[in-house]
Amino acid sequence: MATAPYGVRLLVGAAVTAFEETRRLPQTILTYPMTVASQVAHLVMKVQQDVADLVNRGDETLESLFPPKDEQPEWATFDEDVSDEAPAPSVLDGERLTEGRFALFTGGEPDTQVDGSPTPAASGQPEVVKRLDYETLTLAQLRARLSSLRVADLEELLSYEESTKSRAPFQTLLANRITRATAK
Repeated sequence: MATAPYGVRLLVGAAVTAFEETRRLPQTILTYPMTVASQVAHLVMKVQQDVADLVNRGDETLESLFPPKDEQPEWATFDEDVSDEAPAPSVLDGERLTEGRFALFTGGEPDTQVDGSPTPAASGQPEVVKRLDYETLTLAQLRARLSSLRVADLEELLSYEESTKSRAPFQTLLANRITRATAK
């Protein structure tokens, strides 16, 4: 058979391709939205990367033309910049820190109760206080141990806290846990 002219071969090839694509259309039409969305997302990410690259190159060029100054805004202060202020309070020899943001989380035992009377001796402590070493627990440590305690133990701890240190966060934590445990 003789070779058909180029234009005829082109038209026949296009017609066969169109016919095959039309037959596959029901299967491929379901994937078109995802394909289009994927291509759009790819294009957006590519544009973002190109923009970021241009900004970086611009920064490098501006930095080489106009070197940055080592200026610090007047509102910015750093620990090493401040030398004439009073030092932060520190805990010495078991002394309890009662001021500042870490006051609730420090250990130690105060010498007096809220009413001014001396702290009771360890022999008068309830068993749960001794078992948990309650006097040395921070608020976070107590919170971690609450789930293992019975309601009776919680009530003992609350009454002990009220009669000794009367720390509001500890009292609130214990009272809330008692309420939740009895509501179950």
